Amino acid sequence: MTWSLPPGIVDRDDPERRSAEATASFLLRLRASGIRDLALLRAMEAVPRAIFVPHRYADLAGRDIALPIGCGQTMPEPSFVASVLEALSCTPQCRVLEVGAGTGYTTAILSRLVRDVVAMERFQDLAIEACARLDRLGITNATIDWEDGLDPHQKLGSFDRIVVHAGLDEAPLSLLGRLAPGGTLIYAENLASTQERRRSQTLMRITLDRDGGPLETAIRPSRLQGACKGRSAVL
Repeated sequence: MTWSLPPGIVDRDDPERRSAEATASFLLRLRASGIRDLALLRAMEAVPRAIFVPHRYADLAGRDIALPIGCGQTMPEPSFVASVLEALSCTPQCRVLEVGAGTGYTTAILSRLVRDVVAMERFQDLAIEACARLDRLGITNATIDWEDGLDPHQKLGSFDRIVVHAGLDEAPLSLLGRLAPGGTLIYAENLASTQERRRSQTLMRITLDRDGGPLETAIRPSRLQGACKGRSAVL
């Protein structure tokens, strides 16, 4: 005999229902953190974070926390990723350079917002795994290369948007020179705090005006790891 729930009674253990509730909760937390860009929210809804975190942390993927990902690196919390991408102000026609792809999570989100994404990761292990995740999702307008993103090859041309997932002491001239007219660069600037005798960090946005002059805006505090030049020779 097959039993079914009476009309009007909800099966709380239904996997599909739990998944839908988890997604709704995830989006509500992003909105509560101040994210209002509907295209960005839809993109983050469509990209399952659980695919991009190490398997042992899969049950934490829906929480707004940073997670370790290997090679001594960290995956930022979703609200931080969302704030970075919202500040980047992408349009569907944009060509984006991403420096520090990590697991490929932000790359996958960007792929749903822009025309083309060129992502670079200095750790070969992370780059290989991130590429496999993009393939699993059928993403064809984004690539992840094992390269030094702070010194992209000239043959790649210019970009409308550049995002650097790392802390730097100043805006990298090597990347500012790759911005197209009206382009935007986002990076985390390390700031010395003599009063507290420690270093703080601020997420910065630099947009080129019509004459090519930089317009700088501080976005929010950040805690990204410091940038390292070159490709990792070991991992």
